[in-house]
Amino acid sequence: MNPGTDQHNAPIELIGGTKRCALLWCMAGTTPRARAIGAELRRAREDAGLSARTLATRLGVAHTTVGRWESGERSPRPTDVAAVLGALGADHELREELIELSRNTDGRHWVASGLPEQKRQLAALLELERDAARIVNVSSLLIPGLLQTSGYARAIIGGGGVPSGEVETRVAVRIGRRDVIMRRSRPAELLAVIDETALRRNIGGPAVMAEQLQALDEASRWGNVTLRAIPESAGWHPALEGPFDLLEFSDRTSVVQIENRRSALFFHEAVDVEAYQQALDRVQDIAMSPEATQELIADVLGDLETTG
Repeated sequence: MNPGTDQHNAPIELIGGTKRCALLWCMAGTTPRARAIGAELRRAREDAGLSARTLATRLGVAHTTVGRWESGERSPRPTDVAAVLGALGADHELREELIELSRNTDGRHWVASGLPEQKRQLAALLELERDAARIVNVSSLLIPGLLQTSGYARAIIGGGGVPSGEVETRVAVRIGRRDVIMRRSRPAELLAVIDETALRRNIGGPAVMAEQLQALDEASRWGNVTLRAIPESAGWHPALEGPFDLLEFSDRTSVVQIENRRSALFFHEAVDVEAYQQALDRVQDIAMSPEATQELIADVLGDLETTG
């Protein structure tokens, strides 16, 4: 083994005879931004038709290093990102975006306010959802994305000012996200805490909303999905401050994601995650039981079909 590298092929500073990681290269632990970069690097490699081993050989690193970059387990430095994308022949725009994104992969928060970085955040969210053992959606306004039907999603996306040519692509991406709770092998557990007003809000017309409620009723009977409604009579509760997603992983780490029309934000530091965990605890204290929620969905569906 080269004395200047450790077993993960990371550069080492020899200080006073003690090995220490140079910069942040050797820091373990996955962050949302690192996952986004990793997803883009993997996609670029696959588009180039190269295996991880072939790319590693070209770069002069261990294939496990490439794997850790692509999984987000390790954060590549800007120079590493440049080297990878250079070896893959990626276009200049992608290189500039990912190099900039890699400058603070281990930061406490990740705020995205521009379209390119919002797309990277979506890539990170897809990776996080795919790997999560448990996903919690708290929503006071809409049915959570993982439980939306295509008609309901289309009504929201199409009504949100998205160019008509992009609507179907975005709907397909949103519906594709459901695979994490529907897959045969180790589907993620899902807890959705939804305000009653979201169940009663007629999005897309009676037929679309009826289909959505029927889909919710069906999902509520899956072994890995739990739905709990917050009654309208509850008054103020933390979910009214805004929706959020809490993703929990088998290594006992968690990530929170929140978004609005113009920006999105990830939290992964324990102190921040704990604040949202406390908010979840409070809304669960006032939420209906899963059984009562099923009854509510049936009642709302019945009212909709009657007044239709």
